Amino acid sequence: MQNALVAIAHRASATVAAIAGLQARARAAGAPVILLQQQDGEREPGTEAWRIVPELAPAPADTVLPKTAPDGFLGTGLDTVLRDRGITEVVVSGFATEICVESTARQALSRGYDVVLVSDGHTTSVRPDGSGPYAAPEVSVAHHNEIYRNLRFPGRRVRVLPAAEVGFRRGDAPGTP
Repeated sequence: MQNALVAIAHRASATVAAIAGLQARARAAGAPVILLQQQDGEREPGTEAWRIVPELAPAPADTVLPKTAPDGFLGTGLDTVLRDRGITEVVVSGFATEICVESTARQALSRGYDVVLVSDGHTTSVRPDGSGPYAAPEVSVAHHNEIYRNLRFPGRRVRVLPAAEVGFRRGDAPGTP
């Protein structure tokens, strides 16, 4: 949830608020908070567009990993960070439901992690003219939530929960509140 992305996001304020609540509860429980920060030609490090929105600014104990691809695991060290901390379940939220969120959640499952997709904690771009090949933002979010509600991965647990229902345990993966 970087400045350039939030500026074009559907339900930006509500999504940022949901993620901010997750961060606060995770930090309070001593669970790790890991932020992935896109850097590319449109979001160059150090620019205002690249910065994470102030409401989600990393705390000193948080881990921030730069990424250059939609897949949050590709070339970021995310898998190593999670395994080194003994994390077995990841909470996925953020921008670009059908691109970054989907790629990262699916890769987490493929790499052996259980996944919680935060139903009100991911969003996509506003599509003002509605004439493109993409689904409307609210349809895309609902579509992906439903896919993950019905997705079965052998040996993995996949949950779709609103942010208010995601709980955390100290230094561990998400739990139930």
